Amino acid sequence: MKLQSLFSFRYFASLLVLVSLFAASCSNDKGKVEGVNMLYGTDSKVWKTSKQTDATGDKVKQTNAQEDEQLRIFANGTYNMTGATGAVNGKYTFDQAGKTITMTPDGATTSNTFAVETLTDDKLTLKSADGAALMLEAE
Repeated sequence: MKLQSLFSFRYFASLLVLVSLFAASCSNDKGKVEGVNMLYGTDSKVWKTSKQTDATGDKVKQTNAQEDEQLRIFANGTYNMTGATGAVNGKYTFDQAGKTITMTPDGATTSNTFAVETLTDDKLTLKSADGAALMLEAE
């Protein structure tokens, strides 16, 4: 009887470990904001839109042109956005403690500040003041 209980306990413990590993691997990175170098890698990094939501959290349908847009962030504090409508260059500042990024297009007198909800080596989620979010993936 004790041998059977020992096997049952081992089976249960193994199952518990597998469930824990699965749950850990499926966790999302929301709220994880790593160092500024995750924005640009060693010199620059290209980010492409993977998903966009509106202020209510509903998914926004991307056009083909929007899916082709790229955001390249450089280590020197500049960025370049390219797409079907042309290119926009500018400067950015990243506040890791405040989890914000402020982007100012060249020649503009105003800037846009976004909350950085996620920043890892391959994911970047930016949220605007109205609640709309843009989820980007490293190319």
